[in-house]
Amino acid sequence: MIRKVLIANRGEIACRVIRSCRSLGLATVAVHSAVDADALHVASADEAVLIEAPKPVASYLDIEAILAAARRTGADAVHPGYGFLAENEAFAAAVEAAGLVWIGPRPDSMAAMADKARARELAERAGVPVLPGSRRFPQGELDGIEAAAEAVGFPLLVKASGGGGGIGMRLVESVDVARQVAEATQGLAARSFGDGTIFLERYVRHARHVEVQVFGFGDGRVLHLFERECSIQRRFQKILEESPSPGISPTTRARMTAAAVALAAAVNYHSAGTIEFVVDADTEDFFFLEMNTRIQVEHPVTEAVTGLDLVAMQLKLAAGDPGLKDLTQDDVKVAGHAIEVRIYAENPARMFLPSPGRLAHLRFPEGMDGLRIDTGVREGDVITPHYDPMIAKVIGHGASREEATARLKAALAAIEMGDFISNVPFLMRTIDHPAFVSGRTLTNFVDTHKSELLG
Repeated sequence: MIRKVLIANRGEIACRVIRSCRSLGLATVAVHSAVDADALHVASADEAVLIEAPKPVASYLDIEAILAAARRTGADAVHPGYGFLAENEAFAAAVEAAGLVWIGPRPDSMAAMADKARARELAERAGVPVLPGSRRFPQGELDGIEAAAEAVGFPLLVKASGGGGGIGMRLVESVDVARQVAEATQGLAARSFGDGTIFLERYVRHARHVEVQVFGFGDGRVLHLFERECSIQRRFQKILEESPSPGISPTTRARMTAAAVALAAAVNYHSAGTIEFVVDADTEDFFFLEMNTRIQVEHPVTEAVTGLDLVAMQLKLAAGDPGLKDLTQDDVKVAGHAIEVRIYAENPARMFLPSPGRLAHLRFPEGMDGLRIDTGVREGDVITPHYDPMIAKVIGHGASREEATARLKAALAAIEMGDFISNVPFLMRTIDHPAFVSGRTLTNFVDTHKSELLG
């Protein structure tokens, strides 16, 4: 039985997990760095433990200190959120070895999917389509990189094997720069993930990024909670997500969700996860990209259209709630349409550079139909340069895509942040753009329409 949950994270996702814990009557423990001492997730939890570290980010990466905080507070379970240690199988294993409940996928499933190149092999064995790709190139070993690039074909992506969230991905248009880009990506991957291994993968120029939310019970039984389209991105990182996708047919949706279930079932997946695909917009052919073995940033989109609480499902599964296993695929329905945008403290006109500072004035709209706002900050809080500069996620839900868009626009227009620099004007131009309105949301959307989106 779970009575008290330590959340090994910060910000918006820590606040989100606390809400579901509270709804299930579970006590919560927050961990925090010194600069986060007054953060909203600290104030929201029942208890909080300071983890001192040389750098602010290190507080959320110190496995031994986090486990010590769990022992000190009597927590019996750990939820990792997303980012930081969320997809670190060594952390999951350490939590279980300490006699605590890990609220997430099993370490062996995490390990199987952590290396993108190995995940491609698993997908192929499960009958899931994959893009043409190369062998892996460990850091400092680039012999044959040009020949491999020619075999894969251009354009292609150089990808970090251990990467995630768009980090460690570089586009290559010709063989002339393949070695240079590969070497730079190896260095970035080594710094970011501790592993400089890369591989090459064909890049689909007219592409949609569509992902399938899955939930596994650890015994080979897996449900899908339909798809989310995440094509609008900057620097391979998502800024807008919606469900259902406006660009795939019911036939493609059925094939894609079946493929996702087959892959998750092949590793006896346990808890919530997401399988990402690239879709050729011209043919609707789809190909496996990667699996995220954690709760996704954009999970509220799925919650809005299905009415399910994914975090509560994670908690119930970890606690052995027998009622959860009665849920079947036929019970998962989609109602209406939902769109989420991520509000960042960043300046789109300066290549989306972060714009840290104090939120001297902050007001979110209240009482609006079909509106959900997830945030980890309040008026007076400081967006520091130490962490991701997300301010909030704003989700509009309606009976149709048009109604969801209208509600989202109204919410963005009503947000008050004074003179604080954010991407809100950019987001409003995005959902007003004719290409978005018509559903032509390809992965090159921002680059194609940048001059209009920047105003």
